[in-house]
Amino acid sequence: APQQTQPSPQHAQRSTMSQSGKPMRTQPPGVVATGQPEQLKGVRRNMARVMADAHSKVVPTTLVDDADLHAWIGKQDITARLVRSMVAACKAVPALNAWFDGESLTRTLHPHVDIGIAVDTDDGLFVPALRNADMLDAGGIRTAIQRLRTQVGDRSIPPSELSGYTISLSNFGMFAGRYATPVVVPPCVAIVGAGKLCHDVVAVMGGIEVHRRMPISLTFDHRAATGGEAARFLKALLDDLSLPQ
Repeated sequence: APQQTQPSPQHAQRSTMSQSGKPMRTQPPGVVATGQPEQLKGVRRNMARVMADAHSKVVPTTLVDDADLHAWIGKQDITARLVRSMVAACKAVPALNAWFDGESLTRTLHPHVDIGIAVDTDDGLFVPALRNADMLDAGGIRTAIQRLRTQVGDRSIPPSELSGYTISLSNFGMFAGRYATPVVVPPCVAIVGAGKLCHDVVAVMGGIEVHRRMPISLTFDHRAATGGEAARFLKALLDDLSLPQ
C-alpha cells in the first residue's frame, strides 16, 4: 500500500497574509457568531413555513413594467387606485384571479375579487383579505383597508380574514424598492407588487417630458397561467392606472 504523507507543518495552517503581503481572511464570515440563536415563534414561524411551502410548490415567473401616472388629476388615493386597477385586470383576464391545485391539476376561476393585502409588522408578515374589492368604491376600499390594518396592529383580526383571498398585493414601494419578485402563496396564482413612485424622463413625440411613474411587478404561477395571460393582465392593470381619475 502506498505511504500516506502527512501535511507539512508549513501547510497545516494557512497564512494570514496573501501573496501580495496584505492581511486576508482565513475563514468565512459568520463562523463565529456574536449573537444568540432565536427560535422563531408565532407569526414569524408561520411565515417561514408558508414561504418554504410556496418555494417548493410554485413555478414563479415575474413581469415588470411602469405605470404612467402623468394623466392623474389632483391628489388621489394610490392604494385605492391599485386595488381598482387589479379588479379591472382580474375582469379582463380571470386566469390570474384564480386558485390552482398542483396535486390534482385543477384550476378554480373566481367571479369575485378578494385581495390579500400584505401588511408588514415587527412580529412578521400578515396578509388580511380585502373582501369583495370589485364591489367597493374608493372610499369603501380606504375604509376597509384601514380597518384591516388596525385589526392587524392590535392583533384582533380573526384567522378567517387571513386566508381565502383570490389574488395578492404587496405595496412595498411605500418603504423602498422599485421592482421585486413577490412570493405567490398557493393556492393563489398571482401577486402584484407596487414599487416606489418616481419621476422619470420619458420620450414623447417631439421631445422628452418628466412623468410620474409607478413600477409594477407581477409574479404568477406559470403552471396555472400562460405568459400571454400574465402580459394581458399586466397591460389591463397599467391601462387602468394611467386613467386621469
